Amino acid sequence: MNNLKLFGKRIKELRKQKKLTQEQLGELVGIDYKQIGNIETGTYFTTMPTLEKIAKALDVDIAELFNFNHNKNKEQLLKEIKYLLDEASEEKIKFIYRIIKDILK
Repeated sequence: MNNLKLFGKRIKELRKQKKLTQEQLGELVGIDYKQIGNIETGTYFTTMPTLEKIAKALDVDIAELFNFNHNKNKEQLLKEIKYLLDEASEEKIKFIYRIIKDILK
């Protein structure tokens, strides 16, 4: 999936989390709801001022609009965790272990 489509998918996901329709988001941002639809389908990208308004309307930082890797599957996450742990000191690993143990109780 290309980045434009990933961006659109992320906007749609954040919009739905806020329980907003395309029409409502368009009103908050000051653009037509059809433009929101085009952004969400990845057929259109927008300007920085509009990105700032979208982020504000969705109550997120602009960077969050581009966070496409938040829904990684379990296998991908475990691979990344293993890599991070391999690079960590023994002290940090012990600390992480205590945190994980407390969370999973």
